[in-house]
Amino acid sequence: MSRPLLGAVEAGGTKFVVAIGTGPRDLRDRTVIPTTTPGQTLCRVADFLGEAALRHGALAALGIACFGPVDPDPASPRFGHITDTPKAGWSGTDVAGFLRSRLSGPHGSIPVGFDTDVNGAALGEHRWGAARGLDTFVYLTVGTGIGGGGMARGRLLHGLVHPEMGHVPVPRDPARDPYPGRCPFHRDCLEGLASGPAIEERWGRSCADLAGRDEVWDLEADYLGPAIAAYTLVLSPMRVILGGGVMQVPGLLERVRTRVAARLGGYVNHPRLRGDLSEFLVPPGLGTDAGVLGAMALADGALKRTRTRLAWTR
Repeated sequence: MSRPLLGAVEAGGTKFVVAIGTGPRDLRDRTVIPTTTPGQTLCRVADFLGEAALRHGALAALGIACFGPVDPDPASPRFGHITDTPKAGWSGTDVAGFLRSRLSGPHGSIPVGFDTDVNGAALGEHRWGAARGLDTFVYLTVGTGIGGGGMARGRLLHGLVHPEMGHVPVPRDPARDPYPGRCPFHRDCLEGLASGPAIEERWGRSCADLAGRDEVWDLEADYLGPAIAAYTLVLSPMRVILGGGVMQVPGLLERVRTRVAARLGGYVNHPRLRGDLSEFLVPPGLGTDAGVLGAMALADGALKRTRTRLAWTR
């Protein structure tokens, strides 16, 4: 019996990655759509998925791993919405509702799984990547924004809403770094100081052009290190996975490992937190596909929940 065909949307602040398939070894179609206005972007996503379904077969479910903040609570009337986001023009957008309405057919509404982009990437890494076999871990992305998600005891992290690891305060020395931060809510939180746009605004050049500048990446590691050490102390993850475009800068991961080890100071007594931390702080096993594959895993989960509910009602 063939596996159900799933739609996947990794909704980012810069681009949407959209795919259909059944898993990492069966991605049948994919595209990248620039993030512009909500109406324009979501229409292009829906058009691609609709046309791909005509070529490859009907979609059984859709998963959306979305930049936020979002409302991931299925019981909430605002489930599937982006809430108050720094991304201009996107606050209040009903991402899941729009795509569900465009993709549902005559036989009813398509099941939709929806979560944050980082929780989605964490789910993908848990199923197919660097978190396989681990039930408690953190996935942190450092790119256009900074966000963190993950699992605790095998369940994606949720609570009042969802984790906002990019908006924690970090120590800043104004004499060393007079840049005030760019977060419209907190100014000099982690995202405001260490995201890709913050780096480029502070130094006046693109991250690619700054690759060989030690002072740039020493400062970046000095912001990321204390935050990751704090996540480690609070959540006790078995591993921290560091994704996003900024983390692809050569040498940055090694710098961050050094800062985290120094900040922890040997307090947590575990073999993974000794030495160079190369088994604790790792890149994504799925590379840049963690988000879109995580969205596919969200779709699979939504489909299974729908089938279970239907079985109970019979």
